[in-house]
Amino acid sequence: MANSEQIKSLIKSHANNDNEQFYTIVMQIAANEAKNGHTKLAKEMKDLIDKLKTKNKIIDIENNSIPIFQPKGELENLVSVSYPKLNLSDMILKKETEDRLIRIKQEHQKISKIKSYGLSPRRKILLTGLPGTGKTMSAKVLAGELNLPLFLIRLDGLITKYMGETASKLKLIFDAIAQIRGVYLFDEFDSIGSHRRANNDVGEMRRILNSFLQFIENDNSISLIIAATNHIEILDEALFRRFDDVIKYDLPDKEQMIKLLRNKLETLIKTKNINYKKLADDFINLSYAEINRACEEAIKEVLIFDLPYLNEEIISKTLKERQIMRKIP
Repeated sequence: MANSEQIKSLIKSHANNDNEQFYTIVMQIAANEAKNGHTKLAKEMKDLIDKLKTKNKIIDIENNSIPIFQPKGELENLVSVSYPKLNLSDMILKKETEDRLIRIKQEHQKISKIKSYGLSPRRKILLTGLPGTGKTMSAKVLAGELNLPLFLIRLDGLITKYMGETASKLKLIFDAIAQIRGVYLFDEFDSIGSHRRANNDVGEMRRILNSFLQFIENDNSISLIIAATNHIEILDEALFRRFDDVIKYDLPDKEQMIKLLRNKLETLIKTKNINYKKLADDFINLSYAEINRACEEAIKEVLIFDLPYLNEEIISKTLKERQIMRKIP
């Protein structure tokens, strides 16, 4: 039978809406019952937990299963869902940044073990940096690595001009975060997280930020919440202590740019006479996204004109186009 500590933990996990911890404790009790020869009871308990997991659409990472979920009702206008298949090998990042993402992945892969010790994995992550440096892709990669759905919060549906309406929509999102395990991305987060004392602030935006602070503070789910911003300097200081980790993204250095060009070009098409070092020297100010787009444009040119290979002149031209576009206001 369950001991007093297990009973208290069951009550606590139920009160906190912590399904994963609840399932873990029940399975511990079932294992003890099996040891004591009560195999029928242990099997019945395991079957009940399996049914609950299916009903609540809780993902079991260890079994590598993932539910197909489509938002319905009002939630359909607030989030869009996708099922990325990307992994960390698809990104070229600085080692420190890659290590931070690996650690988040590892903690979520061992979430049951971590929570059995009364601890929590890093779940609330703030990504900051220039556009095109890999913030959104990192959210996709974490979803792919953890075999979780990616929910993109649609700010156009979230933020309204009517007093109190945005807060009620935020509650719908955080209810989903608690009920459906996934990676939830608040992109362009500064639109709801800007400083409450900003000169252009209005009362409703203050209420939105206060609501978000309250919801994220009280969230004890097993979902991964990611906020991404290009403008960390305008975020309200109260936000930072609500996040478990803040990861800064930078433009690629020369070594990373060379690796990105080689990986993108040489794996897809035949190349000849390309001086990657010179390209990195000439276009060092470009972002990952801009370099990736330039590579795609260069490959398309080879395909359109039936060229035998891609050379330095072609990729240099498409990189220059990206450089010019960056200067256009």
